[in-house]
Amino acid sequence: MQGRPLALLLVLAMACAAIAMGLRQSFGLYLAPMTSALGWSTSGFALAIAIQVLVNGFSQPVVGQLADRFGGRVVVTGGALLYALGIAGMALSPNLGVFTFFAGVVMGIAVSAAGMPVIVASLTRQLPESMRGRAAAMGTAGSSLGQFLVVPLSGLALTGFGWQWALFAMAAAALLMLPLALPLAGRPEPKATVAEPEETAREALSRALGSRMFWCLFFGFFVCGLHVSFLAVHMPGFVALCHLPTQVGAWSISLIGLFNIVGSIGAGELSQRWKRRELLVAIYGLRALLIAVFFMVEKTTTSVLVFSALMGVLWLSTVPPTVGLCARLFGTRWLATIFGLVFLGHQIGGFLGAWLPGLIFDRTGNYDAMWLISIAAGIFAALIHLPLREPKPAVVPAAA
Repeated sequence: MQGRPLALLLVLAMACAAIAMGLRQSFGLYLAPMTSALGWSTSGFALAIAIQVLVNGFSQPVVGQLADRFGGRVVVTGGALLYALGIAGMALSPNLGVFTFFAGVVMGIAVSAAGMPVIVASLTRQLPESMRGRAAAMGTAGSSLGQFLVVPLSGLALTGFGWQWALFAMAAAALLMLPLALPLAGRPEPKATVAEPEETAREALSRALGSRMFWCLFFGFFVCGLHVSFLAVHMPGFVALCHLPTQVGAWSISLIGLFNIVGSIGAGELSQRWKRRELLVAIYGLRALLIAVFFMVEKTTTSVLVFSALMGVLWLSTVPPTVGLCARLFGTRWLATIFGLVFLGHQIGGFLGAWLPGLIFDRTGNYDAMWLISIAAGIFAALIHLPLREPKPAVVPAAA
């Protein structure tokens, strides 16, 4: 920690993650007003956000390696500037093609650089093994706090000032991440120990990609991304389709963020005490059950908000055990890079979760098929984690 107060580091990192996630999760609110005002299709808007998710996924390992080499501070600072540029470009886009470039490509890279994986990996590297699950939980909880606070504020700005000025306000808010990134670690100092020998990035990647455990985490996170993007992008539209007030959609996303604070912190604590494999199996299994129940009940304001709260507990609670397993299985020297590859699976799933529901809606007029796909995906994710075997931490022999 080099004398840096732990509490200050955690608070500032959480605040940075909060702004990044809150701004990103607000984009679903703009689907209805922008498509209505500009004459764009639902699937066209959804494709732009889906491209963002996909670019985020493919750029995350590259950005992660930059963070491993040069430190989280430099990468998050660059990401904050790209955030502001991308959101301002979305507000000024004259057509869907330009909007797709800013919302998809620019924002995809920005989310990678200033997003939760880089922040969490930077925190994890700076802390001892006994606190890694807790650090991942705090970073994830910070993201959720932003979702709870920023999305309703964005909804109010959207209602009060219109979509274009609301986007300009979001671009300005992105610049608040610049000072918050300062305490994040600079360039990591490689350390070779008996427990974790020094290796090159290529060797670490080769070891990870050749491991069956890596692919279990990859495809499990794929399902997490599918669920998260589907609800984040399309829940407001689904609420409108059910003839419920527009603000219910914003509060739905906000409640998911609020209750995920509890879920993330709880998952972080459990990952310190419980086997992470069983924790992931339980989370994905409960997701499938919850989505199945919601699909069958009557859609009212109460049922939507209750579903959102319960889903919030399970929302990003997958992150602490997944990061913990990555660190335990593959070490921390190249953690941002390897977790970035696992996160690629999340974002490929996120691409489908953002784009496929829009396509289904344009062709069928409802989201029924997507709800069924989400149930099946949750069951698949629970099953694919069963082969995971978590190794015991290596013990470094004491010096004679």
